Amino acid sequence: MQVAKWGNSLAVRLPAAVIDALGLKEGDDIEIYAMQSGAFSVSKTPTASERIERLRKYRGRLPADFRFERESLDERGSGK
Repeated sequence: MQVAKWGNSLAVRLPAAVIDALGLKEGDDIEIYAMQSGAFSVSKTPTASERIERLRKYRGRLPADFRFERESLDERGSGK
């Protein structure tokens, strides 16, 4: 990939293979994370409707070993 000037910014064109793998289209938001090694990762930012759909699939499922402890919540809220 080549870095190019775009107004006062720099831009990179994504290869078609990356666009296809992420299912990107014009106007989509992406997130780029840089690693200490110099590598980076690109991911598509989920839309509001995609986030809502994920929440609907979750619908309150908690791990089998999850324990709700009211006392620990009371301690956090009381300023102790």
